[in-house]
Amino acid sequence: MSISSDRRPRYDRIDALRGLAVVWMTIFHFCFDLNYFGWIRQNFTADPFWTWQRTSIVSLFLFCAGLGQAVAVAQGQAWPRFWKRWAQVAGCAVLVTAGSALMFPRSFIYFGVLHGIAVMLVIVRLSSGWGRWLWLAGLIAILLPLAAPGILEAGNLRDALNSRWLNWTGFISRKPVTEDYVPLLPWLGVMWWGMAAGQWLLRERAAVVQSPVPRIAAPLAWLGRWSLSWYMLHQPLLIGAMLSIQ
Repeated sequence: MSISSDRRPRYDRIDALRGLAVVWMTIFHFCFDLNYFGWIRQNFTADPFWTWQRTSIVSLFLFCAGLGQAVAVAQGQAWPRFWKRWAQVAGCAVLVTAGSALMFPRSFIYFGVLHGIAVMLVIVRLSSGWGRWLWLAGLIAILLPLAAPGILEAGNLRDALNSRWLNWTGFISRKPVTEDYVPLLPWLGVMWWGMAAGQWLLRERAAVVQSPVPRIAAPLAWLGRWSLSWYMLHQPLLIGAMLSIQ
């Protein structure tokens, strides 16, 4: 089991699960880039083969983030340590917005996965003491967007909540035009479930997360520990490689 810089043990199984999400994401983005440069022809916005993969990848990342917060709380992580990591995520989110604005000026990323994670981490950390109510909160967060179109229409709130200033909540009736969109609803529910599952596992089945990973999964655990760095670097590297051979 690896040791983090503040001497608290990391749980390699959670890191390996996050590493699996990283590998899946990289393959997905590689295919997306092939499509963008015209080497393949796929509909990433409507074809269920691709849309369900995106949903699964984002869900796995957010669930792992919830698991990680459960571990952090159990280990007594102080708020200064939390905010240090949070600042890294938020800073990278700003860089993603800037980079996407250069590449996709009409559909740049203003509330993508890193933006969503930054906000959700604070909410999940503040609600870590809810215990079993986290399961219910997660369910409500996941189901609530289904009621949004009718409520917005009845309350004449469609224009306000569908605007860029408020659609980050996810309580919308029209999906915005953007390259990546991970609003609070329904995705906060997935992270809440990750927190709830992590707390239950640490209390009832600690070995599931605390046991070492098989040697074959060690590279995934290593990759999972550097998931943010990989996330920021993999697309520039993939795109750069494709541009170099065009």
